[in-house]
Amino acid sequence: MQGLTWPARRTACGATAGLHRSRLRGPAPEFSEYRLYRQGDDLRRLDWKLLARTEKAFLRLADDRAVLGTMLVVDGSASMAFPEGDRSKWQHAGTLALGLAACARNGGDPVGLVASGRILPLRTRRGVLSEMARALEAAPSGIWRLPDVLWPRRVALVSDFLDDDAVLARRAAEHIVAGGEVFAIHVVAREELDPDGTILAVDPEHDDVRRALGPETRDAYRRTFDAWRASVAARWRGMGAVYHETVTADDPGTVIRRIVRRP
Repeated sequence: MQGLTWPARRTACGATAGLHRSRLRGPAPEFSEYRLYRQGDDLRRLDWKLLARTEKAFLRLADDRAVLGTMLVVDGSASMAFPEGDRSKWQHAGTLALGLAACARNGGDPVGLVASGRILPLRTRRGVLSEMARALEAAPSGIWRLPDVLWPRRVALVSDFLDDDAVLARRAAEHIVAGGEVFAIHVVAREELDPDGTILAVDPEHDDVRRALGPETRDAYRRTFDAWRASVAARWRGMGAVYHETVTADDPGTVIRRIVRRP
C-alpha cells in the first residue's frame, strides 16, 4: 500500500510529532490562531512583528502533529481456517492486517500485532511488517480469547465474530469511551453467504455442533445468517466502532482503501 496513509478519525492527544492533528498546541508549521501572551509562555512563539505594530503580545499557535499507535488484533480461532486453501478467512484477514499496518507505517505510526497467541509490541523500525507476516503464518486453531495487552489509541479487530465474546465487546466499548478508535473488520467467507450443494456443517471450534444443510434448509440458513450479520454490524456501530464487512472474494486493496478513507 505504497503512499497510502491511515488518518486519525478524531483529534489525537499524543505529544510525539507525527502525521495526525493533535489537541496539543505547539510551534508546528501549520498556523492555527493567535492568543494573548500569558506569563510563563514560551517567548519563541511570540509574534514580534504583530507586537511591533500593535504593542500587544500575541502568541502564534499551531496544530502539532501526533503519532497514533495502531494495534492489529487478528482472530486466530479455528473458524478462521474456513474454507480450506488460500481463500480462507484467515488468509484474507492476514492480508488486510498487513495492508492496514503498512498504511499506518506510511504515516510514521508505530504498529503492533496480536494473533494466534503472538504479541508483537508497537514498533516503527524497519522490518516490523516482515515480523508481522511471519507471525501470521501460524495456522488458526481453538477458540479466540483476547490476551491481556495494553491497547494503544487505535485498534483494528479483524475477525469473523463467530465467538460472542462479551469481554472483547466490553473492552472495545470502554476504549471508545476513553477516546480510542476501534475498527471492527468483519471477515465473511463467500461460501458462508451462498453454500453450494448439500453439506454437513460442523462447528470447527465445537465438534459436537453439526447441522445438515441442503436445498430445503438453505433459504432459512440465509435468512438466519443475514440477520446475524446485521446484528453484528448494529452492535459494533452502536458502541461507536467503525464497522466494515468484507467477503473473502473481495479485493484486499479495495477493502483497505475503504477502511482508511478519511472520514
